[in-house]
Amino acid sequence: MSKPKIVVLGAGYAGLMTTKKLAKQLAPEEAELVLVNKHNYHYETTWLHEVAAGTINHNQARFMISDVVNPNRVRLIYDSVVKVNKEENKVVLENSELTYDYLVIALGFVTNTFGIKGMEENAFFIQDIDGCQLIRDHIEYKFAQYKNSEEKNDDDLTILVGGGGFTGIELVGELVEKVPQLCKKYDIDRRKARIINVEAAPSILPVFEKDLVAYAKESLERRGVEFMIGTKITECTEEGFVVGDDSELVKAGTIVWTGGVTGSPVLSESGFELNRGKVTVNGDLRAPGEDNIFILGDCAWVMNEAEGRPFPPTAQAAMQHATTCAHNIAALLHNEPLQNFIFDDKGTVASLGITDGVGTVFGGTKLTGKPAATMKKVVDNRSIFLFGGVNLLLKKGKVRPF
Repeated sequence: MSKPKIVVLGAGYAGLMTTKKLAKQLAPEEAELVLVNKHNYHYETTWLHEVAAGTINHNQARFMISDVVNPNRVRLIYDSVVKVNKEENKVVLENSELTYDYLVIALGFVTNTFGIKGMEENAFFIQDIDGCQLIRDHIEYKFAQYKNSEEKNDDDLTILVGGGGFTGIELVGELVEKVPQLCKKYDIDRRKARIINVEAAPSILPVFEKDLVAYAKESLERRGVEFMIGTKITECTEEGFVVGDDSELVKAGTIVWTGGVTGSPVLSESGFELNRGKVTVNGDLRAPGEDNIFILGDCAWVMNEAEGRPFPPTAQAAMQHATTCAHNIAALLHNEPLQNFIFDDKGTVASLGITDGVGTVFGGTKLTGKPAATMKKVVDNRSIFLFGGVNLLLKKGKVRPF
């Protein structure tokens, strides 16, 4: 009798950690493990804003999957997922097909432009390592071009960031570190380089309380960030954002959209019922009506029944999804009861550059400034440690002197 085959799609926080835990919990004779990922590396999604700003090297934000998962225990397939054929227990890849007995879908997110005209064509996205390298290179190219142009256009030095959520604010926090370096490198007056954040909602960083939001805004403004809050973007052109009822054009040399994400399009291609681009999963993290399909991370809405809304789709939640999912797959194999997901909220911290940040940790303790920035690095290092232990932490962890 053949061993049951467990296929995991995606090597992000949820998928890679699920694979790692399954390899530990199940003996080789109990199940065949397969991990499918587009690239042969995992990247830390929560570090992408630093890659985009150019404050860390892109290689620091990624590590080889084979450094974490033993290829002798887990079959690694590097390919793109096209769709899941649920009726036939089959995964269609670009270059082959796979059958499965149990499936874990953890394919992450794609950028959601909310139908804003021209955004897809004219803006950069914080979405993957390659795209963030393009942002970094484009920003520096604009500064170099300005330096070497006889007819200088100050708009070329403006960096426009759409979206005042976590990613947008952490990006501008890194840009206030990087832009002065570029100005010095290319002998440009710092006052000519602008960083503008545009947010349609009445506030930035909606996950934090008002006092922390006020601190973040004041800190970034003091270092040169301009905010346009409560300002709706109606269109994105090659020149910049068209905003407000009077259709004002805010010009920029670099345009970055960070205003929203949605689950992988593979979900819709595979016929899952979606709510705002994601699947609302059962408490045990299985897709509704599916006994052998688990959906995790940014592909899933996991409901907080006590509050009647989903748990925040964060990296820490995704890694906790992995613990529940691996346990439940092992339970299915052993005919044991399944567990419902319980979120252990360890707090939330946002960086505002190298030595500044805001956060709430340890059940409500508020942090600002250097303590928050230090805690952010602790959080980032913890993720690396959980994946690869001390060796990976020493290779990829963040150690920044204050």
